[in-house]
Amino acid sequence: MILTNINYILNIIVLLFLIGVLGLVLNRKNILITIMSIELMLLAVNLNFIVFSIYLDDIVGHIFVLFILTIAATESAIGLAILTVYYKLKNTIQMDKIKIIKS
Repeated sequence: MILTNINYILNIIVLLFLIGVLGLVLNRKNILITIMSIELMLLAVNLNFIVFSIYLDDIVGHIFVLFILTIAATESAIGLAILTVYYKLKNTIQMDKIKIIKS
């Protein structure tokens, strides 16, 4: 087994999280990219829990990952279901149109 320094793995995790934040901040038009950015941020947090759980030889991080993955899958399924119904009604998924409906 190849041993790697934990700093390299944490740098990759921070990079993944920042890509998710960047996608969330820079994209204000397409709701699919927003959902994907949130999922990328949640997966980066999961990787962080797994790395520290292995590093500290503790099982609690793996249990948190299972809960977070369950919540993330539920969030994606509900979000995409709402998006599908909205697309059938309005024929668009642009967030500008959704903001107009809200106000």
